[in-house]
Amino acid sequence: MTTFPHTIHFTGLNTPVRTETSIRNLPVIGTLPPEISGAFYRAVPDPAHAPMHDDDIVLSGDGMISRFRFENGHVDYDIRYVETERYKLEQQARRALFGRYRNPFTDDASVAGKDRTVANTTPVWHAGHLFMTKEDGLAYEIDPETLATIGRFDFYGALKSETFTAHPRVDPATGEMFFFGYEASGLGSRDIAYGIADKTGKLVSEQWFEAPYCASVHDFAITEHYAIFPIFPTTTDLARMQAGGAHWAHQQDLESWVGIMPRYGKVEQMRWFKGPVGVSAFHIVNAFDDELGTHLDLCLTDTNAFAFMREAGGIHRQPWDIQGALTRWTFNLADAADTFEERPIGPPGDLPRLRDADQGRPYRFAFYCSMNPQGGPPLPGGPVGAAFNALIRIEPGNGRVEMMGLPPEMAVSEPVHVESAKDGHDGWLLAVVDRRTADEAFESELWVIDAGNIAAGAVARVPVPVRMRAQVHGAWVSDAQLAAQAS
Repeated sequence: MTTFPHTIHFTGLNTPVRTETSIRNLPVIGTLPPEISGAFYRAVPDPAHAPMHDDDIVLSGDGMISRFRFENGHVDYDIRYVETERYKLEQQARRALFGRYRNPFTDDASVAGKDRTVANTTPVWHAGHLFMTKEDGLAYEIDPETLATIGRFDFYGALKSETFTAHPRVDPATGEMFFFGYEASGLGSRDIAYGIADKTGKLVSEQWFEAPYCASVHDFAITEHYAIFPIFPTTTDLARMQAGGAHWAHQQDLESWVGIMPRYGKVEQMRWFKGPVGVSAFHIVNAFDDELGTHLDLCLTDTNAFAFMREAGGIHRQPWDIQGALTRWTFNLADAADTFEERPIGPPGDLPRLRDADQGRPYRFAFYCSMNPQGGPPLPGGPVGAAFNALIRIEPGNGRVEMMGLPPEMAVSEPVHVESAKDGHDGWLLAVVDRRTADEAFESELWVIDAGNIAAGAVARVPVPVRMRAQVHGAWVSDAQLAAQAS
């Protein structure tokens, strides 16, 4: 193709921008809290070339690393492409060479065996390194100051898995990073590699196990004692891919599973728990242990949220017909049964965040995106084609729910949390908010929100004078962390 398709994946907030830029001293409306000092990194898919096929999707877009830099009351903005092997090959050819989403059998013959990942899903900070990740390949390391691409990262040759998750978990007490890769030995394999990197970034453990079936395993969780691997029935079929079909298809009649093992244990200690049939969750809020058991809080839906994955499995449902809730699964590991308890703890939504300090531990509050019933139809765009227009704060211990609902023609992306220096203050949230000003015209602002009073809206707004694409995930890195890396 020489032009972009006129589909939801390339229009609205998903309209390709394809612009690298740097802007210093963005305007600030309101007052920036002085303790917000550091960098807000964002993963932004943005295709550099029109796709080979008109049914391509937003998740195939080339990764861009975006940054809002807060320094001495000033805010700068930068965005650059992640120069993956795929990006560089297509730049040289001046056209798309890689075919359908995660299907190498549809690629141009000239790129057979080349790295297909676009590194477009999550910026990850660990041990002074910044990575851009996408679960179909290895991470790419990024210079946190210049945003230049350093290269593909395999822990200096130590990692054997072919893939690295978009959602590793960093323990706030030990500084270790826990991660996994699925389809670890190649397309269609049931192999999952479970790894641990110590606080210096050295790979200290990599163990492999087989999942019940080859599934899209987007996220996992840790507690202080366990690693938890939810497996949902969005599956692959090698013959389907070889025929040019979809990598993923949701199987509505197939059960889900949850594997739990001691986080420093052996994979042979994995216990499998049978879950509900047909359900799906892409993102986990948190997991933790207490006297009642091991809890997993996840954004659960009764089918897959992505239309292209549902429809490949013959499931034709409108997005507004999908049911879901923020759900808690509780496991009694002292019991030999393979069942667990389930209860809803919050409204439906996705893209959850909590304080980094609460990772794997009991937590008082968390945040996620949802829909405002008074906000009108959602803006077109984002990974699932419809953007969120509300932000929720949930306190699972007491059931309290607070919402920042946006008016019509507005959308909010996943926030990041910034700690406060004030005792008793819940910190701050940073989130990009988009507003439609005409049929295909949008304006974007970065909002600073009091995490303890999200219903009040922004305490400061930073307008961005260029068109922006919808992000997937983001990460906050403080000045102290950046200074340690630089030294």
